[in-house]
Amino acid sequence: MWAVGRGVWCRPHRPQPTAYAPCNPDPSGGRVESLSSRMLTSVVGFAIISAVVWIGWWAMLPALLFVSVMGLYEYIRMLDRNDIDVRRVSLGVFAAALILASLPMWPQAPWPGGSWREAVMTVAVAYLLVIEVIRPGERPLERVVYSVFGLLYIPWLLGYFLMLRYSPDAERGLLYFALPLLATFAADIGAYFTGHFFGRRKLAPEVSPGKTVEGAVGGLLASFVIVLTLTTLTGIWSPLEALLYSILVATASQLGDLSESLIKRALRTKDSGNSLPGHGGFLDRIDSLLFAVPATYLFLHISLFSQ
Repeated sequence: MWAVGRGVWCRPHRPQPTAYAPCNPDPSGGRVESLSSRMLTSVVGFAIISAVVWIGWWAMLPALLFVSVMGLYEYIRMLDRNDIDVRRVSLGVFAAALILASLPMWPQAPWPGGSWREAVMTVAVAYLLVIEVIRPGERPLERVVYSVFGLLYIPWLLGYFLMLRYSPDAERGLLYFALPLLATFAADIGAYFTGHFFGRRKLAPEVSPGKTVEGAVGGLLASFVIVLTLTTLTGIWSPLEALLYSILVATASQLGDLSESLIKRALRTKDSGNSLPGHGGFLDRIDSLLFAVPATYLFLHISLFSQ
């Protein structure tokens, strides 16, 4: 056998009758190639997201619909590998409805304190329960729970991207959206290199063995530098507010990453997909933003920091 696993197998220097030994003429070559692929995908993805966000809702809407569909596709594939069934068509329909309901130009919902997103989510939960009563199958509660979780985890959180982009208006929303985008990008890079060179203590060994406390601190510092620079140049926040936000967004970013790792570990999957070189699938790429963007939106709506 000449190929086993990831190693390149060749004959040893001292011949043996029946044995072959693994060798790698450049032990660091694969790691460098993987890092280069990861960096390239990150830069290209960052540029595409920046362009789409800058254009506005009419570019963000189809982009978010596409990402939502791809994310649900990866989620359903992970469930399939574990013999877990969900209502696929229903998930797709309600996912699209949740993204559409997040558009900022809809009139105010005609009930106090409500929103169209909440209405869609309520209808989705009710429908998924009723359909199990009408057409029951095996493990109905499991199917409902995994379906509702998929809607909350992917399209519901993605809807905050549209909401943040126009909070409180189109001009300032563009600046506020840049904060989690840049902060998460900086935290990801800072955590990677800090953890690579200085990482010793595991952050969450049962969920993601590769992450370290030192990497998390490095990500926080990188995030704070970016946020402080941007907010100082624009004058929107004080240094204290920038520090508080950096702690929030870096923590949210790490939790988003760890949450997806928890899902993959529970479903016995290494990557959510293989669509993006160096990153796996779409969920592997947006996991941090799925928490960082909603955290930013909620931060902005705390009266103390509202502009």
